[in-house]
Amino acid sequence: MIFARSVPGPRGGLAPHLAPVLALVVVLGGCGDGRSLPPGASAEARAAFEECRSPQHDERQACYERHLLDELDRAGVGPALEMLEAVAVGDLSVEAQGHVYTHAIGIEAYSLDTPFEEVFSECTVLFQSGCYHGVVQAHFIASGAPDAERVVEVCAPFEREPVDRWILFQCLHGLGHGLTMFYGHHLPMALEGCDSLTNDWNRESCYGGVFMENVVNATDPHHPASELLPGEGEGGDGAEEGHGTRGAHDHAAMAMTEGVEPLEPWEALRAEDPHYPCSVLDERYLRACYMMQTSAMLWHNEGDIGGAATSCLDAPEGWRFLCFVSLGRDISGRTVLDPDKGLDECGKSPEEFREWCYVGLVKNYVDVTATTGAGFAFCRRVEPWAQARCYEAMGEQLLGLYADDAGRREECVAARPESEELEQACLRGARVPID
Repeated sequence: MIFARSVPGPRGGLAPHLAPVLALVVVLGGCGDGRSLPPGASAEARAAFEECRSPQHDERQACYERHLLDELDRAGVGPALEMLEAVAVGDLSVEAQGHVYTHAIGIEAYSLDTPFEEVFSECTVLFQSGCYHGVVQAHFIASGAPDAERVVEVCAPFEREPVDRWILFQCLHGLGHGLTMFYGHHLPMALEGCDSLTNDWNRESCYGGVFMENVVNATDPHHPASELLPGEGEGGDGAEEGHGTRGAHDHAAMAMTEGVEPLEPWEALRAEDPHYPCSVLDERYLRACYMMQTSAMLWHNEGDIGGAATSCLDAPEGWRFLCFVSLGRDISGRTVLDPDKGLDECGKSPEEFREWCYVGLVKNYVDVTATTGAGFAFCRRVEPWAQARCYEAMGEQLLGLYADDAGRREECVAARPESEELEQACLRGARVPID
């Protein structure tokens, strides 16, 4: 089973205009591992944990989702997310699917009766900010045909106001998901929607959401986003009370809103071509596409990391390194942030590109935890010839954590690199002036 991990990814110096992407994670197992809920868990969380420990994945997922959405209806977004966080401590399968469940909470939380910004602000960064993404998805489906003006306007409030760039990314990435859903998972139409945005970083962030939704929908069709119908409002026709619904429906319904003609089906993945859809798209989309492509490769080859590394060597020369960044990100998720396993799996990449695997891996460490300790610790363990690239990647991640040079400089210095060269690599990635 494939589950989603997320939040910002590569930006800036290592590859200009490289926008954040999401990782896909394969985690096997359930709650029979002796784990228990934290002492402060609510009575509702404990009831869900006791009822939902089914050995069947689909039954367990449906049970937990029902409890989470009941808590959302009863107490609101914050308590529902707190309940999810508590249950995830006790159930490994919930932890693995945390981003998926937060999507469901965000989707159900949205209502046309409440300003978008207000609902969006109720979310948190829990499980790679999936709640933010779900709210954007639901808003976009409910608000009608996505002309260029509307596409730009969705996330404009988070550019007009002095908010963290991280939150702006969540909106733009969710916009990519929403466009893809609106067009019945017709990837080219969704990418064209992202083209309406006003700068490269915004477009790349949106493209990443499109490619993520394309892969998740193809590999895990029970993703909660598949249950969302167009809501009431311009072009919408049917979600009760302006909310998402809890019943599964055909994705084709997404594209049947007013002013949108039904589209020819789009083939999401091709088993015979590990580079599809990148292999058929315009060059302007290839950066974001290859930053997600190993998730498709690993789906096709049943998780063979070495096989995916071999496939990456067949990527176009200018995008090959990004394929290995994608592989590192997927390895980070698949090894559940275990540095020893991460080193072993990246070691299956050819030496020429191994440093890029490390880049993807440490960037995802920051993406998942919103902290830097594990990433810097990993950089100290890689081969000496790869350390500068690793520290530079960590510096890039600081751009999403700190709005000022002083904060980023302090992190690079506090990491205590073994040499001035490595400290400067971090500062260079963080775009901090070097004395």
